[in-house]
Amino acid sequence: MDSDSAERYAARIASARREMRAHGVDCMLLSVGSDLPYLTGYSAMPLERLTMFVVTEHDATLVVPGLEAPRVARGPFDVEPWGETEDPIELVTRLAGRPTIAAIGDQTWSVFLVQLLARMPATTFLPASVVMSELRVRKSDDEVARLRAAAEAVDRVLGRIPASVRFSGRTERQVSRDIIDMTLEEGHDTAQFWIVASGPNAASPHHEPGERIIEPGDVVIVDFGGKLDGYCSDVSRTFSVGAPSERALEIHAIVAEAQAAGRAAAVVGTACEDVDAACRRVISDAGYGEHFIHRTGHGIGMDGHEDPYLIEGNTRPLEAGMAFSIEPGIYLPGELGVRIEDICVTNEHEAVSLNRADRSLSQVL
Repeated sequence: MDSDSAERYAARIASARREMRAHGVDCMLLSVGSDLPYLTGYSAMPLERLTMFVVTEHDATLVVPGLEAPRVARGPFDVEPWGETEDPIELVTRLAGRPTIAAIGDQTWSVFLVQLLARMPATTFLPASVVMSELRVRKSDDEVARLRAAAEAVDRVLGRIPASVRFSGRTERQVSRDIIDMTLEEGHDTAQFWIVASGPNAASPHHEPGERIIEPGDVVIVDFGGKLDGYCSDVSRTFSVGAPSERALEIHAIVAEAQAAGRAAAVVGTACEDVDAACRRVISDAGYGEHFIHRTGHGIGMDGHEDPYLIEGNTRPLEAGMAFSIEPGIYLPGELGVRIEDICVTNEHEAVSLNRADRSLSQVL
């Protein structure tokens, strides 16, 4: 680990300790999930062998299977490898001490939590998100740059689709394979999800691409993303196979207006629920309120979904450095669906869209 990286992770660990003190947390235990690489630069493989970062007021130690230890770049923390016949839970509990309150990683496997509960019966466990969410919700300039690079890469994929991908006469699964390949070609390390929802399937927001043959006249939602340099992309556009119908144009125009209203509303100081309301108002006024069936957006960073969430009931005001999607949609069962999604980041004055790809109802073959 170079000195700049070591300094960055040391500062993050110090911030985590400050947040722990604010919540009365004596010890934090992080296993799989993005909190671990956020603090250490190391991503644990999701194995039956325990990896756990133990953070107390004075010590920070990464407990790692011995065979994985060579992958750890040494940083501002200790590393404790454990052998195949050793008990890593005993090692973790020894390092944790006797905490009154411990925060445990939200994605920790239950088998490990059950063992820790048995070994630490006097400890109250909280989800680590009470500590880590507050650290990660505002992105640094470096994090925004990585999110921008990921967004620009999927924008390039969207720009290639009309000329490079044939929809008509092919299955959703075949089209999704093309999109996966292009996502990797444009620089992503991994493609994490890919939705190609055609015709009536587009009325299901998280439709899994299947064997339906895409037909001329279909409206097709394409929603995909992955990871580039540790940070996520997520973008949605809606396409028409051939010339769009008047009905498709009408619905798409309403969603485009709603999405623009959300982007305009997402300024520093606006409550998350008010951004949701700005999108929802346009769709409701057009008579389709009951067909906008999900929240307006979710935060994004090292995870595809993280704080802040743009949904009714979340009164938290937006702050500079927050990154999130704005993705209203209309879903008409048995007929069609339309969604438009961009990743935005707030600065002192506005929400800047990291995705710049054409938002119109583009025609494909």
